Amino acid sequence: MLEAHKKYEFKRKLEELREKTGKGTELITIYIPPDKQISDVMAQLRDEHGQASNIKSKSTRTNVQSALDSIMARLKYFRHPPKNGMVIFCGTISLGGDKTTMETLVLEPPEPILSYQYRCGSEFVLAPLEDMLEEKKTFGLMVLDRREATIGLLHGKHVDAIKHMTSNVPGKQRKGGQSARRFERLRLIAINEFYKRIGDKANEIFLATEEMEGILIGGPSPTKEEFIDGEYLHHELQQKILGAFDVSYTDESGLYELLDASHEVLADLDLMREKKLMNRFMEEIVSDKGLAAYGKDHVRKNIKMGAVDTLLLSEDLGPELVAELSQLAEQKGSAIEFISTDFEEGEQLMSAFGGVAALLRFRTGV
Repeated sequence: MLEAHKKYEFKRKLEELREKTGKGTELITIYIPPDKQISDVMAQLRDEHGQASNIKSKSTRTNVQSALDSIMARLKYFRHPPKNGMVIFCGTISLGGDKTTMETLVLEPPEPILSYQYRCGSEFVLAPLEDMLEEKKTFGLMVLDRREATIGLLHGKHVDAIKHMTSNVPGKQRKGGQSARRFERLRLIAINEFYKRIGDKANEIFLATEEMEGILIGGPSPTKEEFIDGEYLHHELQQKILGAFDVSYTDESGLYELLDASHEVLADLDLMREKKLMNRFMEEIVSDKGLAAYGKDHVRKNIKMGAVDTLLLSEDLGPELVAELSQLAEQKGSAIEFISTDFEEGEQLMSAFGGVAALLRFRTGV
C-alpha cells in the first residue's frame, strides 16, 4: 500500500497527465518492466527513430523524433529499471492555439509493471497505472426482509446498488374466511418463493463478478438467518458468506448501513479506515473535549502548535494547500490521511469542513 502522501501525489500526477493532449501520434508512452533490459529498449527506440523518418508531416516527424531523442537521453542514466519498473511519458503537448511544449516525465509505479508496452497516440496511456490506485477487493452486498431486498456490490470504496426487489408476501393479518393454519401455510410458501427470487438474482449477479472476496448479508432477525440457513444461494456463493448483520433498512440505504455494521470484517479496506477516522472526527466535533479542528486556518494553527495527531485532507483539495499542510504536519510528527469523497462522510469533509480537518493530541483553545 502506498504511503498516504505518495499515493495522493501519484494520483494528482495521473490527473495532470490525463489532461495533456497532442496531435496525431506525437505522444509516446513506454511501460518498462523491472526485468526488461535497458539495452533492448534503446535498440527498439533507435529503430522507431529510423522508421519515424518516413512520417509525411514534417512537424509530426520532427516532434516524434525529438521525443524519442529525449527518451533515449533519459534512459542513458539507467543501468537497469527500478524495482517496480518505470513508465516514460514524452511528447509535444498542445497548450492551446498554436502553442506547444515538449515534456518528458519518468515515473516509478507503486506496483510492478508486468509487461512491456510502447504506444504512440494523441493521449498518454494511463489505464495500467490507474488500475494500481484502485482498491482491488470486491464484495457482494445483500439486505433483505420479507417485504423487499436490495442486492449490490462494493468495488473498493464505491457501492453499486444493482437490483431492488419487492415481495407479494401477505401481512400477518389474514383475510376473512381463511383459517389461521391455511393462511400461515400460504404465507410461508410466498416467503419461500421470494427468497428463491432473491437467491436467483443474487446468483446471476455474484457468479458473474470476478474475484469476489466475500458476501455480506444484512436484515432484521430472523429474515437474514432464514435466507442463509435455507441455502438459497449457489453452493459456491454460500461458502463466501462472511456474516449476517442487523440492519434496519432493506433499500439502497441499507447497503450503506450494512457497511457500517460489518466494519470489523472490512477493517483492512481503505474505505473502512477512512470511515472510522471520519466517524471519530464527527464524535469529537459534537463532544466538549476540544480534540478536533477544521478549516485550513484553524488546522494550520494547531499543526504549528504541535497539537495535531492526525491531519485529515480531502483528496479533492488543491495540490498547493495539500503540499503546505502536509509539509507542516510532517515537521511536527503528525500522521496524514487522505479522505476520498466516494462515501458520505468523505463528501461531508469537503462540503461542510472545507476539506481540512484534524484530530488533536490535546486541547488548545485556538
